[in-house]
Amino acid sequence: MATYMDVHRGMVGITEDQLLEAHRADLAIEKEEGVHFQKAWADPSSGTVYCLSTGPSADAVQRIHQRTGHAADEIHEVPLTV
Repeated sequence: MATYMDVHRGMVGITEDQLLEAHRADLAIEKEEGVHFQKAWADPSSGTVYCLSTGPSADAVQRIHQRTGHAADEIHEVPLTV
């Protein structure tokens, strides 16, 4: 399994409840693509949201996000962590 950090833009004003709702929508179907969304962060002022996940591919991560209505603008594999 690889680790991915994805970036969503254009979510200015997102609230904690909205972020939680989006994260829960991903969690509800993540297993269908073999993905696991670990955490999400948001900056309501800039409208940027970040999600950390593991999965078989960036495409699998994107498919989940697309199905739940919030496709990622960027998905980066994160091969090293400390």
